[in-house]
Amino acid sequence: MPEEDLVELKFRLYDGSDIGPFRYSPASTVATLKERIVTEWPKDKKISPKGANDIKLINAGKILENNKTVGQCRVPFGELPRGIITMHVVVQPSVAKAKTEKKIDEAPRKHICSCSIL
Repeated sequence: MPEEDLVELKFRLYDGSDIGPFRYSPASTVATLKERIVTEWPKDKKISPKGANDIKLINAGKILENNKTVGQCRVPFGELPRGIITMHVVVQPSVAKAKTEKKIDEAPRKHICSCSIL
């Protein structure tokens, strides 16, 4: 693939720091990007993903789907010169953990009410 066909991406983390930039083929999937982010994640961060499923990627205000390609996710910029595209990374808890926490929060609570009628 010719060098000029590659898309240059960097990933902005919650604290404003970046991972990348890296060059990707337009045929690379969002799932591939997420896997790379997990492997490149800085070890000194307080919050870190345990796996690719803990990450959401946002580009131009849209959450990207895992099965979409980089080429499908690019926002057309008309005649602007090629540059680095910044995607935002959101770390979210895994679904299993979120469901467990929700079940705990939804457990029935006993309310004790002491009322007196005068």
